[in-house]
Amino acid sequence: MDVHSGTFDPNEVSWQGLTLTPTAAAHIRELVSKQPDMQGLRLGVKQTGCAGFGYVLDTVTQPETEDLQFETDGAKLYVSRKAMPFIDGTVVDYVRDGLNQIFKFHNPKAQHECGCGESFGVQAE
Repeated sequence: MDVHSGTFDPNEVSWQGLTLTPTAAAHIRELVSKQPDMQGLRLGVKQTGCAGFGYVLDTVTQPETEDLQFETDGAKLYVSRKAMPFIDGTVVDYVRDGLNQIFKFHNPKAQHECGCGESFGVQAE
């Protein structure tokens, strides 16, 4: 049995990355075109909700030094290395949901979601 000890360093991991769908990339480009100082969006996670974690999107005017950048068709998505263990491999989409248009996250690391879809949980590897 292989037992690992020590600490996890997100800077020493090779990430699969995040993907933007064409509709998500188009929406980010539209947001950036309306705000000249904006460079893209930052996707993060925070502890919240009944399942454990929730997604957080913020505008980015100046990327952080620890941010990883994922770009699709000129649309930039920034992610903190600290968030990557929870969202690596996620596909970010922008969809119409009823009368609303929202970002949707297809996260292969999410083991379960709450009933309302606002939070998700991950299983330790």
